[in-house]
Amino acid sequence: MDELLYYDLKDVSGLTPGLATQVCREVGRRIIAGHFPEGQFIDDENRLCDRFNVSKSVVREAIKILVSKGLLEVRRGNGTKVKPRSSWNLLDDDVLAWHLGTDPKPDFLKKLIDIRLMIEPNAAYWAASTASSSQIAEIRNSHNDMEKATNIQEFVIADAKFHRAVLRAANNELLTSMDGVIFSALLTSIKITNNDPIDNRTRSLPLHLKILRSIEMHDKEGAQVAMRGHLADTYDRLSILLPELNLETKVYDI
Repeated sequence: MDELLYYDLKDVSGLTPGLATQVCREVGRRIIAGHFPEGQFIDDENRLCDRFNVSKSVVREAIKILVSKGLLEVRRGNGTKVKPRSSWNLLDDDVLAWHLGTDPKPDFLKKLIDIRLMIEPNAAYWAASTASSSQIAEIRNSHNDMEKATNIQEFVIADAKFHRAVLRAANNELLTSMDGVIFSALLTSIKITNNDPIDNRTRSLPLHLKILRSIEMHDKEGAQVAMRGHLADTYDRLSILLPELNLETKVYDI
């Protein structure tokens, strides 16, 4: 569900009619999950054809897509090998989505958290400076949807849209293109912290409201501090549930 939700948030269909894309995603998920480990060869072409009941041309096209994402390399006469993780295009939408289908990897989650900390407080600062009335309305509407949510999925969607709206309100197209990282970190964090949805909602709504109010008042420093406060709360909960993250709390102090 998390993977499909990611595609929905990105306005990309999680289920596509193209066989090559479907095979690409199946193999990609196995690579991310470690079923095809780094440095090792994946199943040969004939076995993949049998596994997915598709033609060789479909398998070859799927492999090409994975090669373009940095996950595989084709060695003529030897087979197709999984490349080191350092070669993967980790900002690719599919690669981010496939991570959501596996158990959270603390090291990768920490890196997502670090990116959020670098991006979102500054995005809130710029949003308070440059947001149009319609962009502020989008942030406000997302917060209203969080308040009205009747189940955790509705809340998560509204939460993700809130953060996307803040990124968009910063009016920087390069910044907006980073929304996949935010969605991935948010969905992974919620998977871990959502053991108590009521507590999650009670703590989260006031923090989001502070961000909204600061942006409405064009209070740049206030918006930046409010976003850092929200992220600090998230990281505090994660550090309790996943002590192996080794979060340096002083880094996140506001």
